[in-house]
Amino acid sequence: MQRAGRHGQRPPEGGPMENGVGQEPGTPEPPGPAAPRAPRSRPRLVFHTQLAHGSPTGRIEGFTNVKELYAKIAEVFDISPTEILFCTLNTHKVDMQKLLGGQIGLEDFIFAHVRGETKEVEVTKTEDALGLTITDNGAGYAFIKRIKEGSIINRLQTVCVGDSIEAINDHTIVGCRHYEVARMLRELPRAQPFTLRLVQPKKAFDMIGQRTRTGKSPGEGRVVASGKETLRLRTQGPAVLEEEPSPSEEEAARRVDDLLESYMGIRDSELASTMVEAAKASPSVAQLAQGLDSVLGEFAFPQEFVAEVWAAVCHAKGNKE
Repeated sequence: MQRAGRHGQRPPEGGPMENGVGQEPGTPEPPGPAAPRAPRSRPRLVFHTQLAHGSPTGRIEGFTNVKELYAKIAEVFDISPTEILFCTLNTHKVDMQKLLGGQIGLEDFIFAHVRGETKEVEVTKTEDALGLTITDNGAGYAFIKRIKEGSIINRLQTVCVGDSIEAINDHTIVGCRHYEVARMLRELPRAQPFTLRLVQPKKAFDMIGQRTRTGKSPGEGRVVASGKETLRLRTQGPAVLEEEPSPSEEEAARRVDDLLESYMGIRDSELASTMVEAAKASPSVAQLAQGLDSVLGEFAFPQEFVAEVWAAVCHAKGNKE
């Protein structure tokens, strides 16, 4: 995997050999200016991983997107990539605040949550909102990220945060994005029961004491610059190594993520960050709307939502516009 520079630019391919072109042993170097300094070596990014319900520690590298990440984890533990529901960072618990999104810190430890038991739940929609916040793993599985207290779903004890939604009324939704699943659930008619087929993450056994970083140290094999950097996984194109976002950018992304939940019933930190980047590059609400429509037209964001995104980003920057 190639390393991107500070601003996402890739270093040129190839480059001179350590001492220029190969020379015969003992041949003196011709006089002249000093040879250019050899290009900085690309980092070898190595991450440590475990299965969340308990496993030895594995090492993965060489992935550029979420699907490749899952394939690498699956290869280490000899399972199918389709067994992985989602990953959390630095905790084996089903903690949606630690969910792996579009970025991985260079020191993060990855825990993969795999398929457990399947269950079916009958739900009667007595009001428009079910009280679910949906997200997806970027590889075909949508799952429950939050359940609103006092909501329809909250009253069903068998439905839990972390459950993957596999089917609605026997209609499989594997491969659908989270916003598509949220739209399907919103469009279900009131007072008519429907069935959710859910897959819960495999439960952890009494193995917490085994969760230690065995073997080589986490930093071994990793040649990186000092400072806070993250590996950003993009839905299109290769991953890039970036500086961590500024506090104002993080605040703006959190605000936009909250807006996504309130308007659409989804949370997606990568989508929120993309929208913040679009807002930073747009001098007005109208141009932000055009920019979002060109790259995220499938969401069909309403105008009032775009205006709130603009206001959230401006507020985070301390802009009085």
